[in-house]
Amino acid sequence: MADRSQSESALVQFSERLTNSAAFGVLFREGMDLVEETAAYLDGDGRTDAKALERSVSLTYATESMRLTTRLMQLASWLLLHRAVKEGEMTLSQANREKTKVKLTAADPGSEDMIAKLPLPLQDLIARSMSLQARVRRLDTTIHAPSAERAPIGNPLVPQLNRLKAAFEQ
Repeated sequence: MADRSQSESALVQFSERLTNSAAFGVLFREGMDLVEETAAYLDGDGRTDAKALERSVSLTYATESMRLTTRLMQLASWLLLHRAVKEGEMTLSQANREKTKVKLTAADPGSEDMIAKLPLPLQDLIARSMSLQARVRRLDTTIHAPSAERAPIGNPLVPQLNRLKAAFEQ
């Protein structure tokens, strides 16, 4: 009986360890690199590309570049917040409270036909930012999922065996 209570208290929440994973490190670096690459494009070649656009597409360029930078700043905020957890500067519960200020659903892009008229480098940055946003949203859901009440540890195969039995009885 004492062994059982020790093993239950020794359980590690997967969500508490995700920010220390190599996958988080890769995601963090990718996100920060994308922020830098986007800033370099918008301050450099992007200005030249924008000047060459028709007036109506120029407005779309301005709108989408604003949405892109907003999206990336929200993602960078989330990544930096969780890096602070990784570095031990804050706890996961503190990060959970602070992350309410970060909007991971902010600044979705406009219609595909309007984006198709934009310069290819900007289209690429938008697509990559959306991919990053989707991955961060999934990770956020995993890390900050409400912890379920821990069920007593028993035979982990019993639920699957019961499902199989129910499936074959029908």
